[in-house]
Amino acid sequence: MTHATHSPHASITLVERAQRVVAWLDRIPYSALAIPLRLAVATIFWNSAMTKLANWETAVELFREEYRVPLLPPELAAYLSVSIELAAPVLLVLGLATRPVALILLGMTAVIEVFVYPQAWPTHIQWAAMLLVLLARGAGMFSIDWLIRRRVMSASDR
Repeated sequence: MTHATHSPHASITLVERAQRVVAWLDRIPYSALAIPLRLAVATIFWNSAMTKLANWETAVELFREEYRVPLLPPELAAYLSVSIELAAPVLLVLGLATRPVALILLGMTAVIEVFVYPQAWPTHIQWAAMLLVLLARGAGMFSIDWLIRRRVMSASDR
């Protein structure tokens, strides 16, 4: 009967491999990570807008009976909601005004969490996490924001 022995060399190799993987992951540019973040958030809000537009009367009725956003009449809340949910995804996909859009969607997420579906916090915290990254770091290099920023910075160097 043979017993497997634990080799210190095997542990080092495993640790070294883990360090290499972590180092490789650390080199992934933020711009590559921002693309799926922008697309994921855009999809969430775009799908919500499409659902509302598929049956507008039902959407308004939801704002009247279920959502009950304080301080806003249901019709106005429905129009504001669908307007944001249509515009924000387009802007996120283009990477245009990403930080202001992320801030607006964070506010909308907070309203949904506090006043409409407080029990859905696991979903809302995921949305908030993605939006906070976009708010803090922006759209990345593959965006109109980056092109504008580059142009403004080069103009200020002249």
